[in-house]
Amino acid sequence: MQNANPIEEVGGDTPCDVPCLQKLDSPTGSPPKQASLAEMMEFENCVSNLSLAHEIVMNRDFSFRQNSPPKDSLEGRISDIVHSAFWDCLREQLSCSPPDYVHAVILLQEVKTTVLSLLLPGHVRLKAQVEEVLDLELIQQQADHGALDLQRLSGYIINTMASLCAPVRDPEIKTLRDLSDPVELLREIFRVLGLMKTDMVNFTVQSLRPNLLQQAVQYERAKFQEILEKQPEFLDKTTVWLQVAAREEALVSAQSDLDTGTPKPRGPLSPTAVLNRAYLQLLSWDPHDQNYPETVLMDRARIDALGQRLSLLVLEASVLLLTSTQCGAAVFSLQGFVGKLKQTITALLEGSHNRDFDLQGALLGLREQVLVQVKEALITQEGPALPQDSEDVLKGQISDLAKDNNPIRTLIGERVQGYLQAMLEGSPTKKSPSMPPALRLLSAEVAELGMALGRMVHFNRSVFGPFYAPILRKMLFPSGEAEMGEDSR
Repeated sequence: MQNANPIEEVGGDTPCDVPCLQKLDSPTGSPPKQASLAEMMEFENCVSNLSLAHEIVMNRDFSFRQNSPPKDSLEGRISDIVHSAFWDCLREQLSCSPPDYVHAVILLQEVKTTVLSLLLPGHVRLKAQVEEVLDLELIQQQADHGALDLQRLSGYIINTMASLCAPVRDPEIKTLRDLSDPVELLREIFRVLGLMKTDMVNFTVQSLRPNLLQQAVQYERAKFQEILEKQPEFLDKTTVWLQVAAREEALVSAQSDLDTGTPKPRGPLSPTAVLNRAYLQLLSWDPHDQNYPETVLMDRARIDALGQRLSLLVLEASVLLLTSTQCGAAVFSLQGFVGKLKQTITALLEGSHNRDFDLQGALLGLREQVLVQVKEALITQEGPALPQDSEDVLKGQISDLAKDNNPIRTLIGERVQGYLQAMLEGSPTKKSPSMPPALRLLSAEVAELGMALGRMVHFNRSVFGPFYAPILRKMLFPSGEAEMGEDSR
């Protein structure tokens, strides 16, 4: 028997600090006031913090990188001109007689600040040493008397950097030791210090990630509530998204009853079924549609990538199914044949999700490559050649996959969707659903897609379940029906 309270399926274990969303149902007596600049900046900061924390949690390979504009861009050219002018000015100052150390002292001060920022709390002795060697008052006195030894100070800085940097920076440190020109040396020191700062930030992120994982659900839920308090309409697109999913789920349920020939009275739709339907809709979302639901906006890039992968897998599975049907199991049992064929299909159909992709042309080229590989396999097996009729049929069937209503492509798409839906209906601890026979040759790829989607959906539902619940309650259980019996699904 399923849960008697369908709403509990949405949020799971809802703690006592579940956000209160009653304000969404209350009418507004006056138009919203225009936000001030400070409020807008605070809102932007809140969204930025939420997005950053979410990315760290969801992306195991997340890391910061130095943002350098492309060399051939206007920004890149301007940046190069400004930097070159600065270092040329420093070179002129050091070439004077006596040398002018004004800019050099400023640079050494920045180097000292950066080096100190890289020290850990346990680096007490090293910190004292840096403060002593890079004593700015002493450096300024030496500069005033023309006795500043940049080479000696640079050598100490490089040695300190070598003791602090990650092993991946050892080649850069070695390059620094080989430089003798003071201007070029300082320039490279700043570049490598920038890389070391990025390394330190990434190390800190990875160190904090386990703690973030433990607190992620509560943190993101609280941050989203803050956003909602500043922008009460921030769930409008999510509401429309769930409404569309509910209508589609109702149609699918009704069609299922007709197909089985056993129509029966149905109660309210399951909130879980509606949510799963909504998540699956995201895999085929129009990239030009800006009405993306707010609660999954941070995962849009990942979901779009999964949708593109899904589109390619449907085409791959269709081609493999057609080829195996015409050529027989003997060819597909040949060692390495399936792997090579899959590589060919992937290479020729990569990017097929794009609107401007010439799918018909790609399939025309693909069918020729498929036949070439099939003939090579038959020769290897010393078997009879593929009949001309079978060749013609296979060519036509592969070409027909370009049609949106192609029955094979539709069938494979339904099988993949069914498998993904079964994955979402399960739980991370349960065994994965059985793979449909039509997807057997791509079972690993489809299972990987399902697990990636499942992880994303599970986390999203854990965070935003309390926000979905009142929307689904109002949508699926009109007044007087919310207390009805158990979930009909």
